Amino acid sequence: MPIQQPSGQIKLTNVSLVRLRKERKRFEVACYQNKVQDYRKGIEKDMDEVLQIHQVFMNVSKGLVASKEDLQKCFGTTNVDDIIKLILQKGEIQLSEKERQIMLNKINNEMLTIISAKCINPKSKKRYPPTMIHKALIELKFSPVVGKPAKLQALEAIKLLISKQIIPIVRAKMKVKVNIKAPTENEESLEKIKKFIITKESESNTLESYECTGLIDPVAYRDLVTLCSQIGTLQVLDMAVIDESN
Repeated sequence: MPIQQPSGQIKLTNVSLVRLRKERKRFEVACYQNKVQDYRKGIEKDMDEVLQIHQVFMNVSKGLVASKEDLQKCFGTTNVDDIIKLILQKGEIQLSEKERQIMLNKINNEMLTIISAKCINPKSKKRYPPTMIHKALIELKFSPVVGKPAKLQALEAIKLLISKQIIPIVRAKMKVKVNIKAPTENEESLEKIKKFIITKESESNTLESYECTGLIDPVAYRDLVTLCSQIGTLQVLDMAVIDESN
């Protein structure tokens, strides 16, 4: 990828671009692959290790350097270091087709692993292998995207799989332990909490406290957290277990 400079032409190799739009103008910096994420995470602190060339461009591939007038108008400063830092932190990483495919494969594998761990076949009580989940999602035309966390995409995929039921699938239950203080003074909330616990494994009730270990539907988790935070504690013992009682 050529960069035209006053002294001649600089050839950049193994380049990744970070792009930021301001005031309808496009600004780019040329970086080394994989270094931008390290910089954003604080692993790499030296900007010179991230940048291929210490310059702000309007278009890297054409070698168009941003003018001071454009920098002042769009960023309110001509300080190149400050502008580069902003672009590195806030800009959109432009991936090559190869990079995008590698990242897409990684996200897809993570997503399928999460779904496999969180869901079961309600008839056999067994988890589906990622390959079978992958086939079901292809049939539903659900494809992962780059730029969104795998966990979030997995939850979206789970909702779709459960609603369409092209394979029999449900969320595995969560195993929790609740401890409620002064149960006689919080009877109304306690009754609501009890309804969320589908299968009780152990339960004790005294004047001082109510304690129960059991399985809940993951959909009810947020409501249960809200209730327990007001009158006791909630502890997650297992994120996904198979309820053999049903």
